[in-house]
Amino acid sequence: MSNFEIKEEYDMSQAKRGAIVPPNPNQTAITIRIDTDILDWLREKVNKTGGGNYQTIINKALREYIQSDKELSIGESTLRRVIREELQVVGLQT
Repeated sequence: MSNFEIKEEYDMSQAKRGAIVPPNPNQTAITIRIDTDILDWLREKVNKTGGGNYQTIINKALREYIQSDKELSIGESTLRRVIREELQVVGLQT
């Protein structure tokens, strides 16, 4: 048996509303619509790994996409510069 006693009344005068764990100041709460099958997959992945938060997986996926897009953009601009330089060498561009 537990030592916890349920009281008839509790003093809530010093209670505070809000999340038990304060939000990260670098994060913004938003509302988005995600396809049900994608959300189900994310939740299943979290459950298979023993718990966690599917929002963390979404953040990681978005960061990986942003990084790959930056790398692609850098690669594309470099490729364009090299092609322009080579065209100038062979006299096809001024």
